[in-house]
Amino acid sequence: MNKEITESYCSEKWESSIIPELIEYIRIPNKSPAFDPDWLRNGHMDQVVNQFVSWSKNQNISGLSLEVVQLPNRTPLIYMEIAGDSDNTVLLYGHLDKQPEMSGWRDGLGPWKPVLEGDKLFGRGGADDGYAIFASLLAIKALQKQGLPHARCVVIIEACEESGSYDLPFYIDHLSNRIGTPDLIVCLDSGCGNYEQLWSTTSLRGLIGGTLTVAVLDEGIHSGDASGIVPSSFRILRQLLDRLEDPTTGKILTEEFYTEIPEKRMEQAKRAAEMMGENIYTRFPMKQDMRPAHEDPVELILNRSWRPALSYIGAAGLPDIESAGNVMRPATSIKLSMRLPPTCDAEVAVKKLEELLVADPPYGSKISFEPDWAASGWMAPEVAPWLEQAMDEASLNYFDKPAVHMGEGWSIPFMGMLGEIFPDAQFLITGVLGPGSNAHGPNEFLHIPTAKRLTCCVAEVIAKHFEHCN
Repeated sequence: MNKEITESYCSEKWESSIIPELIEYIRIPNKSPAFDPDWLRNGHMDQVVNQFVSWSKNQNISGLSLEVVQLPNRTPLIYMEIAGDSDNTVLLYGHLDKQPEMSGWRDGLGPWKPVLEGDKLFGRGGADDGYAIFASLLAIKALQKQGLPHARCVVIIEACEESGSYDLPFYIDHLSNRIGTPDLIVCLDSGCGNYEQLWSTTSLRGLIGGTLTVAVLDEGIHSGDASGIVPSSFRILRQLLDRLEDPTTGKILTEEFYTEIPEKRMEQAKRAAEMMGENIYTRFPMKQDMRPAHEDPVELILNRSWRPALSYIGAAGLPDIESAGNVMRPATSIKLSMRLPPTCDAEVAVKKLEELLVADPPYGSKISFEPDWAASGWMAPEVAPWLEQAMDEASLNYFDKPAVHMGEGWSIPFMGMLGEIFPDAQFLITGVLGPGSNAHGPNEFLHIPTAKRLTCCVAEVIAKHFEHCN
């Protein structure tokens, strides 16, 4: 590959074509079906699909065939094949559905309001993961522009990822004969520890969760009358959570939620910590004088990628402060989200979680736990020497620094699925979700220079894949 031609071509296409498309994409509130049950009637998902299909067809990519596949009662899926110069297959993956709005956007910004500020494009979904289809196709087009050979490429863009990809297994089964057996799988839905080099995701945590409810009364009672006699549902809730989590350190207390951390992953965490240093925690908008859970960046990386951790993401039964009277409430509910080590079995873990929380109810209170998540994590196979070298060379070419390998703290259900179906495939899992990008939260942004460089890196890795296979 000619580095200068690739860099210039990709940058120009990003500026003239991709950024304008992403601006229009951000305007569309195509929330994932878990957050928009009326998604089909609302039509936002179809609007995005039509936009992405129209752009893809206009790129004049040699050998491109495209189909919108829609199984009954399922979200749509964009399926593309690009004929290659060998029988090998590269599978590229992204998604087009979005997280909900979230409060807290700063003045002038909003989830469906695209705003360009310097190198950043603000708005929901640009970085997570709307850019993926554009970067994937542009990487292939950059190779064709220089007359460079590449393997057959399959591009899959789903519309259910932010809801746990529950439709995707049906599509993978439906399209299995057409997909074939990929040697290399590229996913652009992950993160980067900084915007200065290529980051390769080596593992993803699993996720379990659900709603825990403690009920003590049939109706609310004057607190002056009942307090001290009827135990508080909130206090009982605290007791139950203390079974699970150390209230001082946040450490999960039950060994069944842990797995052994491979030595290779610990070495990679040390290397990533050298690259990131204090940025592993300073990149978060913590309040002044707030300290991280640990002072050692290596321990923080391992906490985030290989140890269980609990978050409290919602509550019910608590009135707004303005409406709070002196009443003992009849019940308290809290929604739990627990991240699991990549190799922990989520189905086993969620059963253990329920057993732990509902056993032996304090004071005979009525306790229920309704699970709603059970997605196991994923650990990448060891990187083949050719791919490790290709990632390093691509990162040096377009970022001037070598690639870094690190486990991520979130989940991409599709990766575990593909790992089981294609155990011999190599994986390049990467993305643009770096410091401050804040996917799922307010003020989400896409760091445009990183997206441009990442597109070039993907093109080079696809080229090196062809060289390796031929």
